Amino acid sequence: MPSIAAIDRHVDQLFEILGRLGKAFAAAGIEYRVVGGVAVFLHVEERDPLAARLTRDIDVAVDRRDVDRIAEAVRPFGFEHRHTAGVDMLVDAKQPKARSAAHLVFVREKVRAEYPEPVPDFSPPVCAKEGLLLAPVADLVRMKLTSFRLKDKVHLQDLDGVGLITAEIEAGLSEVLRERLREVRASE
Repeated sequence: MPSIAAIDRHVDQLFEILGRLGKAFAAAGIEYRVVGGVAVFLHVEERDPLAARLTRDIDVAVDRRDVDRIAEAVRPFGFEHRHTAGVDMLVDAKQPKARSAAHLVFVREKVRAEYPEPVPDFSPPVCAKEGLLLAPVADLVRMKLTSFRLKDKVHLQDLDGVGLITAEIEAGLSEVLRERLREVRASE
C-alpha cells in the first residue's frame, strides 16, 4: 500500500511540473489548457476534496501551430520537446522518461482517427488555485466521452458524482456523446 508520503511526493511532482509549464507558456504568450486527469482532479477537488482521484500523467491542449514556439519556450524551464511514436510530449530533463512527460494534444484535431470528435478549441479557461489555465468542465466532458476508455469513464463518474456535469453541458453534446454519457450513468 502506498504511503501518504509517496502520494504527497507524486502530487508535488505533478504540480511542480505543471507550475513550470504554466510559467513557460505564460512567459511566451502561448495559449494552453490543462486537460485530462489533472484537470478533472482539480475541478472535482474544488467541489469535494475527498472525491478527487490522483492521476499519473499530465495532458495539455495547445495549438499545433505553436509547437516550435513551445519547444523554445519550455527549454529554459527544464523541458525538451519530443515527438515519439506519434505523440508530442514535453519531457522533464530531471526525469527524462515518457512517463514523467507532459503529453500534448492539439485543439481542433482528433487525438486518434477513430475518435468521433476533435479536441475542443480553446474556451475561456478556468483558473486553478495554482494559477494554471484549466479546460472548462464542458470541454473535459467532451474529451472524456470522445476517448471513452475505462479511466475516462471513471473521470466522468467523478465529475458527475459531484454535480459538475450539468443539464446545460449535456444538452451541448452531440447525440453520440450523449449516448455515451447515458451509458456511463447506467453503469454507476
